[in-house]
Amino acid sequence: MNEFTPIARHVAFDWGGVFTVGTFDGRSTQNVADRSGVPVERVRESYFRHVRQLEVGAWPLDHFWSVMQEETGVTLPYAEFEALYLGSIVDHAPMYATLAALSPGVRVGLLSNNYPVVSDHLRADPRFARFDALVFSNELGHKKPAPESFAALEAAMELPAAQTAFVDDVQENIDAANAAGFHGILYHHEVHEEFERELAQWLESGETQS
Repeated sequence: MNEFTPIARHVAFDWGGVFTVGTFDGRSTQNVADRSGVPVERVRESYFRHVRQLEVGAWPLDHFWSVMQEETGVTLPYAEFEALYLGSIVDHAPMYATLAALSPGVRVGLLSNNYPVVSDHLRADPRFARFDALVFSNELGHKKPAPESFAALEAAMELPAAQTAFVDDVQENIDAANAAGFHGILYHHEVHEEFERELAQWLESGETQS
């Protein structure tokens, strides 16, 4: 006689484009341009040339800003830039509601290509207390879709990758998650309810034949 033993399933998320509306980089560079009067094209040229240094933790945010100032001619003091940078985050409320509604028995992780200061800001957010594991690229030294990122997530979750869904808005990252053994779910803001149904079905259907 065949019996089925339930296997607990869990979930990990990306941050930008999942818990935020739109792209943080696009919004922050536009805000810098609007505040400073420097053309946004010039701001973005410098920003995107060097942003990887933030993502892998090679530069602190104040050094990144000093390089951008030199290249763009923006004279905004660092303290004002930091406040503007953090103020460029626009929450995607439906995903925070989904996070809060997850069963207490579900372990929750985050794997985010992120930046110094921003990652500290998120860690201090009371809503992030729901996460059991937070993996930020700037602290790890690797960014998605590198295999090291997903290995770090698996270790932080303290679970086999096969028991964890990974939610991201970038197909390349979903492909890397699947290759690492996770169950990838591609996310789109405009079909959030459909996503909730897909995630709930996956979380509830974990079983294996014994």
